[in-house]
Amino acid sequence: MADVNRGDRPLSPHLQVYRPQLTSMSSILTRITGNALLVGTLLIVWWLLAAASGEAYFNFVDAIVTSWFGKMVLLGSIWALWYHSLAGLRHLYWDTGRGLDIPTAEKLGWACIIGSVVLTALTVIVL
Repeated sequence: MADVNRGDRPLSPHLQVYRPQLTSMSSILTRITGNALLVGTLLIVWWLLAAASGEAYFNFVDAIVTSWFGKMVLLGSIWALWYHSLAGLRHLYWDTGRGLDIPTAEKLGWACIIGSVVLTALTVIVL
């Protein structure tokens, strides 16, 4: 058996030399927004269930949903929904075998970020 000396080697040397790239960060952000959408969905479902439960409980939940915190959660959910949707379209485009070169992939990443902010602003203005 080989004599393995694990005490002298760093655990993750790639973390010391790795520079985050837009494509990897946008992929991580897609996963985060997908999971974060659950929070906004649960808030809306809670609000709807409170509306069906009675006036007193609805007033309590409505005060939370319409507070600054509730509005920030819903605004973040709108942005997350737009970002996650645009990133899904980007992945569908990649599934066709196009846009896989680094310059195009970075442009698509920026398009998802900028597009989601613009679409969120338009959604807030319209609603």
